[in-house]
Amino acid sequence: MRKAIDNFLSQESAGGILLMVAVVLAMLMANSPLSGIYQGFLDTEMQIRVGSLDIDKTLIHWINDGLMAIFFMLIGLEVKRELLEGALSSRVQASLPTFAAIGGMAFPAGVYLLFNYGNPITQAGWAIPAATDIAFALGIMALLGSRVPVALKVFLLALAIIDDLGVVVIIAIFYSTDLSMVSLVVAAVAILGLIGLNRRGVTALGPYGVLGLILWIAVLKSGVHATLAGVIIAFCIPLRAKDGSSPSESLEHSLHPWSTFIILPIFAFANAGVDLSGMSFGDLFSPVPVGIALGLLVGKPLGVLFFSYLAVKLKWAVLPEGVGWRHIAPVAVMCGIGFTMSMFISSLAFVGEGAAYGDFARLGILVGSLLSAVIGYFWLDKVLPKTPANNVK
Repeated sequence: MRKAIDNFLSQESAGGILLMVAVVLAMLMANSPLSGIYQGFLDTEMQIRVGSLDIDKTLIHWINDGLMAIFFMLIGLEVKRELLEGALSSRVQASLPTFAAIGGMAFPAGVYLLFNYGNPITQAGWAIPAATDIAFALGIMALLGSRVPVALKVFLLALAIIDDLGVVVIIAIFYSTDLSMVSLVVAAVAILGLIGLNRRGVTALGPYGVLGLILWIAVLKSGVHATLAGVIIAFCIPLRAKDGSSPSESLEHSLHPWSTFIILPIFAFANAGVDLSGMSFGDLFSPVPVGIALGLLVGKPLGVLFFSYLAVKLKWAVLPEGVGWRHIAPVAVMCGIGFTMSMFISSLAFVGEGAAYGDFARLGILVGSLLSAVIGYFWLDKVLPKTPANNVK
């Protein structure tokens, strides 16, 4: 298990660096003479039409609705594996990260709403600081190498996975609009087909891909966000075949490099370009960016720590072996690295009448995530032993 986790963390660390390059490049282009080219690129119309089926969207919508559906499918595969065989497969293992994730979603949302109380438009962004970026958070931890106990890595991984699952539920409930019953019926039929393939023990990925594509199109047209199709597809792919092989893990391993090195950097490049030309220094302290930044930097660690401490004191959960509160505290700060998932929720929350707040939201995400990464890294570096940890498998 340790080798698998180390390999995963090593890849995420490299992916985190690439994400940062994409962010810097987006910011430079959005605030330079190239801003017109950058925005024009994102606004490029792309259309696919087959008979009466017409999907006509800008490039940034193809990225957020299409490429991110693949990313969410990867999240679904990870969640299913951890629930059935991994760090969430038993009550003892799952209790602490579950409580920590719940607190880590509730507290930052509350902090955001404190600063945006009374404004129904900006209140729509309450879920933005509730998300944790699994790639960035694990990537920052990976920089500390073998000094980090494996149990602490597993805790952060499990917490981030539960957090991502919570974000999926939030998107499904709060960010779905103008529902189409016809499309929902088609989606339901596709889901039944996927479940049927699973129940019949079909392990070939081709049939899942065909029904999955139909499901994605139906969900896209239904008013429910299309990325949810990726999670549903992932949960329907068998984890184990009769011969002991794992179609789910094979697909997960295939998708990881695409997600880490292509999909997420493209998403970051498309969504992180904040145009600062029309902003003043005072805008940084307006309710939206302050609510998001403090939600990530203060709300996240407070929620993770409070709910974790409460669960342990009430004997609903136990600390992992070899891990103390001095380790949990800086990891809780690292959970404030929202970035990818926060950016994604921002793109859903601030549309139409609220689109003007999009840049302010992205600014708050960048500031809160950066501060959480720096403080969390140096804090954890300070409390860890200078020699490799006596890791517990």
